[in-house]
Amino acid sequence: MKLNFELVPDSCWYSNLRSILSPAQWDVVRKDAYARANGKCVICGRECKRLEAHEQWEYDEAARVQKLKDVIAVCRDCHEVIHIGRTSLMGREKEASEHFMKVNGCNYAEYRKALGEANEAHRRRNLVPEWKLDLTYLSKFI
Repeated sequence: MKLNFELVPDSCWYSNLRSILSPAQWDVVRKDAYARANGKCVICGRECKRLEAHEQWEYDEAARVQKLKDVIAVCRDCHEVIHIGRTSLMGREKEASEHFMKVNGCNYAEYRKALGEANEAHRRRNLVPEWKLDLTYLSKFI
C-alpha cells in the first residue's frame, strides 16, 4: 500500500521534532522535505499549494529504539490517514477512509484489515515502557 497508518506509541505522543529542534532548525528540515516533493504530495502525487511535513519513524521493539527514518511532504488528506486516531477524534474518519481506499485502490474490507494491523502494531509498541530516540537522520542538517 502506498498510504499507510502510522500509529505512534502512546508514550511518544506530543513529542515531535518541532518540540526538540529550534524553530530555525525545524524550518531547515521541513523545507528540505518540501523541496524534495517539488509541490506534490510524496504519497498520492497530488499537487498542493500547502504541503505538511510528516515525520516517519521506525520502531525496533527488541532494542526499544524509535528511529527517525525521514521527514516527508504530504497533503492534508494523506496526513489525516497517517494519523487516523487523531483524525477519528476530529470526526473525519469517513473522509480519511475514502482517501485511503482511493490512493491504495482498495475496498473497505482491505481498509479495515490494514487498520486492524496498524492497531495491533500500536498495541505491541505500547508494551515498551520507554523508547530510546535515534535522530541520526538529522545529522545531515545539524
